[in-house]
Amino acid sequence: MKTKIWLALLAVYIVWGSTYLVIRFAIETLPPFLSGGLRFLVSGTILLIWRRAAGDAPPTLRQWRSAAIVGTFLLLGGNGLVSWAERTAPSGIAALIIGAVPMFMVIADALRPNGVRPTARVIAGLAIGFTGIYLLVGPSEFSDGLHLDMVGVTALLIAGFLWAIGSICGKTLDLPKSALMTTGAEMLTGGFALMVASAAAGEWNGFSFVQVSTHSWLALAYLIAFGSMIGFVAYAWLLQNAPIPLVATYAYVNPLVAVFLGNWFAQEPLTPRILSASAIIIGSVVFINSANRSKRLKKAMVAVNE
Repeated sequence: MKTKIWLALLAVYIVWGSTYLVIRFAIETLPPFLSGGLRFLVSGTILLIWRRAAGDAPPTLRQWRSAAIVGTFLLLGGNGLVSWAERTAPSGIAALIIGAVPMFMVIADALRPNGVRPTARVIAGLAIGFTGIYLLVGPSEFSDGLHLDMVGVTALLIAGFLWAIGSICGKTLDLPKSALMTTGAEMLTGGFALMVASAAAGEWNGFSFVQVSTHSWLALAYLIAFGSMIGFVAYAWLLQNAPIPLVATYAYVNPLVAVFLGNWFAQEPLTPRILSASAIIIGSVVFINSANRSKRLKKAMVAVNE
C-alpha cells in the first residue's frame, strides 16, 4: 500500500506541477479560453461516462447547478485566467501565485457571511506570504532583470482568489457523493463556461484550427489525459487511502516542480529573487495550514471535554 500511495503522490506532484508549463505550450497557437474549454469538455465528458458506467448516481438538477457554480469559479475564473495570464507571465511565476491559494481561501472564508475569522497566527502567515508575493512581482530594485507584465500578474492574483471562492463553495454546496462524478460535472460545466468566455473574448474571430501547431495539440492532449484525468484520479484515490496531511503536501511541491520545469524546458528565469520568494510563499502556506490544523485540534479537544 505504501508503494501505491507514493506512486500516486508522485503522479500528483509531477503531473499537476507540469500543467503550468504545458498550458504555456498549448496557448502558443490555441487561444487560452478555447484551449481550457476543449480540455475540460473532453475530460469532463469522459469522467461522467466512466463513473456512470461504474454505477455512480448521476447528479441531480440541484447538484448540476452547484457543480456549475463551482466549475465556473475554479475552471473559468481560476484555470482560464491562468491560461490567459501565461501569454505574458512565466509558467513558474503563475504556479507560485496560484500556490498561494490557501492564503486567498483564508481571506475568502473570512469575508463570507458567518465566515471564520483568522487567528493572529494565521494573520501573521498571511503577512509573510504576501511579502513573498510582493518580492516576486514588486518593485524593479528586486527584479534581477525579470520584468513582469502587471496585467498578467493581476489576472493571476484574481485567479487565485476566484479559485479560493470556488473551493469554499465546493465545501458547502450540494454535490454528488462520488468525488470523481463531482469532478466530471464541474469540468463539463466549467468547460461550457470557458467556451462562452472564449466567444465573448472574440477568440473565434479569424481563428482556424488549421493554424494550431502539432506542439499545441500534443500539449492539449497531455492536459486532458494527464492533467485532468490521471492527476484527478490519483488525487481522489489518495484522499481515500492516504493521510490528509501527506496528500496536502502537493500544494507545497507543485509550485517548485513548475518553477524548475519552466527553467529546464522553457528557459524561464530562475533567479535568487524567485527562489527567495518561493521559499517565503510556500513557507507561509505551510505555516497557515499548520495553524489551521492546530485550531481544529483545539476545537476537537474542547468538544471532547464538554
